[in-house]
Amino acid sequence: MEDRKTYLAIDIGASGGRHILGYIDNGKLATQEMYRFENGAKMKGDHLCWDGEALFQHVLRGIAECGKQGYHPVSIGIDTWGVDFALLDKAGNLAGDTVAYRDNRTDGMDVQLEKTMPFALLYQKTGIAKQPFNTLYQLMAVLKENPQARETADDFLMIPEYLSYRLTGQKAHEETNLSTGALLDAKTRTWCKDAIKAAGLPEKWFRTKIVKAGTVLGRLLPEHAQAVGFESTVVLPATHDTGSAFMAVPAKDDRAVFLSSGTWSLLGTELTKPQTDNKSQAVGFTNEMGYNGTIRYLKNIMGMWMLQCIRKEMDLKYSYAQMAELAAESDYEDYVDATDNRFLAPRNMKGEVLRALHDQGSPEPKEDKDIFRAVTLGLAMCYRNSIREIETLSGKSFTSINIVGGGSQNITLNRLTSKVTGLPVYAGPTEGTALGNLIAQMITDGQLPDLQTARHLITESFPIIKYKE
Repeated sequence: MEDRKTYLAIDIGASGGRHILGYIDNGKLATQEMYRFENGAKMKGDHLCWDGEALFQHVLRGIAECGKQGYHPVSIGIDTWGVDFALLDKAGNLAGDTVAYRDNRTDGMDVQLEKTMPFALLYQKTGIAKQPFNTLYQLMAVLKENPQARETADDFLMIPEYLSYRLTGQKAHEETNLSTGALLDAKTRTWCKDAIKAAGLPEKWFRTKIVKAGTVLGRLLPEHAQAVGFESTVVLPATHDTGSAFMAVPAKDDRAVFLSSGTWSLLGTELTKPQTDNKSQAVGFTNEMGYNGTIRYLKNIMGMWMLQCIRKEMDLKYSYAQMAELAAESDYEDYVDATDNRFLAPRNMKGEVLRALHDQGSPEPKEDKDIFRAVTLGLAMCYRNSIREIETLSGKSFTSINIVGGGSQNITLNRLTSKVTGLPVYAGPTEGTALGNLIAQMITDGQLPDLQTARHLITESFPIIKYKE
């Protein structure tokens, strides 16, 4: 192993993180899990917060585990969910809690912003659909609650950039993640100064450079290199997990729908330029920046979050596989709208699903399996409707659906998706986000020449299951 180049992808989601080592072995991409840890937002005072320090300590422990097992990856890349950030003071230390996007502090921020900038104009500039958790609204909420932050906070970094900064001492914003929060001009890929001014945010918060996915940030700080047992370079991959997941989609051609299926379902396609017209705005499509100058034109759908919450509320009575099997056994025909923000952060997800069904006049589910069916079929129907919208708006006609991420293991959802869309579903790889992170590092290092070659390598290296109903 000493002569083989290895790379480390640190993939952190809302419920947990993984350190995945990657390397090329006999012409195929091989991976090995080195470390896994739990994550989750918890109440701290009045707000739902991430534990930024705990996350960083897990990052270090996972890197150190590589050293313990004799691996010295030539580079390290971190990806996480989008929109959330860490405020920093002049010394580069945290200047306040790292509040999670499901917190309600942003309530009413969209209305406040529209007093100075109509949403139609904001969308035209940034291409980002209105969501209460958009970074722009979160930053406004910081100042509303704590006006002194205008002086005490000197900068901010998105979560993966903050963790990378802690490793290297170097600051940068990576565009695939930064673009998720309505702060960037979709056409120029630079700060949207009109939105920043309309929101009344301090100019000094927007001085840190913006870089492309695949940029080398710097070397591990000496104290970290000593602690983990080796030196390495930190690369900014597509630091937004969906950006990395889209990179790993092994699509055969440009007529495939991309679906990153995890806590969120992000369904869309790759475009060469943003679509920020009124029609795209009306149906809630978003234009996030992708690897190598592409645009991720997609719809946010609640995803596995709904089933995750229900499973937890049922005290983990069922495994995810059992929930899928039970959904397949049910003959319940009604479903909920998985794009409805009522499912964003309800106190009780099962109760909210039941209320939604009641509100729309559906019969009350008799058994657990009927609830699972209503959610699972609701996801499939949202996928179908979103695909039809993309075809109308983009002018593309799609011939397949490629699903990556943990949700690709839900056999019932895959079959229902194929059935309601009439399209074949290609499920896998399940570790799509980590793979996208790894291939970005390999391309930067020169081990892979380009994204097309990398996607072909993924196709040849991992099982892809086809569903056609």
